[in-house]
Amino acid sequence: MKNIKIFALLIAMFFAATGCFKDLDTVPLDPLEITSGTVYSDPAVYKQVLAKLYAGFALSGQEGPAGQADISGIDEGFGQYLRGYWYHQELTTDEAIIGWNDQTIQDFHKQTWTPGDGFIFAFYSRIFYQISVCNEFLRETTDARLDSRGVSGQLRTDIATYRAEARFLRALSYWHALDLFRNVPFVTDEDAVGAFFPKQATAADLFSFIESELLAIEPALAAPRSNEYGRADRAAAWMLLAKLYLNANVYTGQARFADCANYCDKVITAGYTLEPEYQHLFLADNHRSNEIIFPITFDGINTRTWGGMTFIINAAIGGNINPSEQGVGGGWGGTRATRQFIEKFPETEGGLIASPNAGETATYPKVYVPGSHQGNNPTETSNSLSSPLRNNVFDGYKYFPDANTTIRFTRIPSNSAPIYGDTNGDGTLELNGAPITVPTAGLHYIRVNWTQLSYQIVRRDWFVEGPGVSSGQPVPMTWDPTLRAVVANLNMTAAGFKFVSSDPTVNLGDNAGNGLLSQGGATINRIPGSGSYRIVLFINQPDYTYQINSTSFDRRGIFHRPGQSLDIDDVTLFTQGIAVKKFKNVTSTGAQGSNATFPDTDFPMFRLADAYLMGAEALLRSGGSRSKALEYVNAVRTRAFKSVAGSVTDSQLNLDLILDERARELYWECHRRTDLIRFNRFSQSDYLWQWKGGVKDGAVVPVYRNVFPIPSADINANPNLQQNTGY
Repeated sequence: MKNIKIFALLIAMFFAATGCFKDLDTVPLDPLEITSGTVYSDPAVYKQVLAKLYAGFALSGQEGPAGQADISGIDEGFGQYLRGYWYHQELTTDEAIIGWNDQTIQDFHKQTWTPGDGFIFAFYSRIFYQISVCNEFLRETTDARLDSRGVSGQLRTDIATYRAEARFLRALSYWHALDLFRNVPFVTDEDAVGAFFPKQATAADLFSFIESELLAIEPALAAPRSNEYGRADRAAAWMLLAKLYLNANVYTGQARFADCANYCDKVITAGYTLEPEYQHLFLADNHRSNEIIFPITFDGINTRTWGGMTFIINAAIGGNINPSEQGVGGGWGGTRATRQFIEKFPETEGGLIASPNAGETATYPKVYVPGSHQGNNPTETSNSLSSPLRNNVFDGYKYFPDANTTIRFTRIPSNSAPIYGDTNGDGTLELNGAPITVPTAGLHYIRVNWTQLSYQIVRRDWFVEGPGVSSGQPVPMTWDPTLRAVVANLNMTAAGFKFVSSDPTVNLGDNAGNGLLSQGGATINRIPGSGSYRIVLFINQPDYTYQINSTSFDRRGIFHRPGQSLDIDDVTLFTQGIAVKKFKNVTSTGAQGSNATFPDTDFPMFRLADAYLMGAEALLRSGGSRSKALEYVNAVRTRAFKSVAGSVTDSQLNLDLILDERARELYWECHRRTDLIRFNRFSQSDYLWQWKGGVKDGAVVPVYRNVFPIPSADINANPNLQQNTGY
């Protein structure tokens, strides 16, 4: 059980004393039914209310997945915080497109939204609901209020930490407001509760407030990695400061890259470590990872919602994707990725470079080889020799794990079929002859002439050899009983290779480059570049074939291509666009999450790899240490490739590489829109993606689209607000 679940995530009463103040009027409870005095009469409630502040990022009401909504009049599914944030950060970019026609959802990817958009209003309302409940908690935990209730001792000390966490959560929501809307209404806990029109803060003023809050609470937050899982600590505050500083030039016109690099360094040296397996960051037990700094927590028992991870996982399932492999009972067939994003990854998911080609193996006449290696079962058909020329001459390779294996031959896999052995040991076969003993273990070439009733058995080992073998020496291949093939793991270049045997007259190459091998064939030139590879030779098949896998491939491309087209001609068809399988409701051991409808998977809002990449970018932009920036980027790439083969050189290191690296590392984690804006690639740019601007091949959109509009409902309600330029 995740640690945060030790305190209640659902609290049926909440902040009754909160008054209505126009656009921040988000608490629909009757103040006559419950008061703050009764709420806080129980000392345990302080932590329970803090839990409600955290739960507001995961849940949208008091019951879950729907019921007693926090905000009336807004669907609890698409009005959930993370789902709304994901819409704004991902659907507006090359990383995601959605096939549904729900209301105005298509306008996000087309970048044609208006101030009256219901999805924008829902998330805007959610942001300010979070801010309002944080404000109210802070009002109820002042020294004066605590003194009036006689709160002292350890509880008083704990509440000081709770207050710092509430201020962090408020700063996080205000940062989302700043990033998405820029100039927004501004209210803190120091404002009196009542009916008034909040003033509109400038982006610069809001930036300063967020910065000052984070700096002020830093000493009061728990040390990095010392708080309960799911709760904020100093490293979470440092991450938010780093993000604020990284985008400072966008928000205020003043660059703060050196400050960003400083706080990234604080995070990097705080004791977090990169998760060895990239995929494990996005599974149902990702709460065990030492890379995640601040998550939004979910589980199938306590945090049931139609938004959040339920949406992210289920909406990405459709076509011929098996929902059970993703740990859920079904898919919603909505979200995919565009060509422009997918092309940042080579088509080598799983490291596959060259696929095997079995040719006509299944059609060849067979001789079967029952023996002690398979329990002397003459009906077993996997041990056979073939006659590709259909000339009654059969041959092939068989692996015997033990010395002194005994074998015989038969044309028909049946208990009653004639079976042949060698009574005299002279290489001649006789009906019902004695079993033939193979004295040595290992791989053996067997040839049977059924016309002459003769045979030969020769032990042969296989090697990978050629100019592409980095060691310069033949590399021995070993038998893999699962694959029923010989394999070799080695470092190679693109110079080419062949398969050679311990018999110098026998070697295999690929004349047509189609995966089919022939004796004395041409050098195989299918290695794309220097790296680590796993070479598989399917020597037990009559049409000898092979497979090449990179063992230093980028493991972050977690996609589903079968049945999906790369291009998107019709946005509404799920099978157009490449499906993303990054997030799963499956544990690292392969077990399904606790609930097939509502995932256990947490959303990593902040994690260490992001700090590395932010730090690298900030160092390059500020003129800081290039060597440290290179170290940061290569730390992330080495994990991605599970090899230093993924490393880049100093000459390759530039800002464009970092932008692409952020896309490969952090896709679908709500970073892309902010990144593209910082790099001037979001709106008025030649960087296009399919259906940007509502055009299949993409179109430039006006720069005012970098900021979302203040919802028209709020503009109409509050005379202090001015609409963002362009709307």
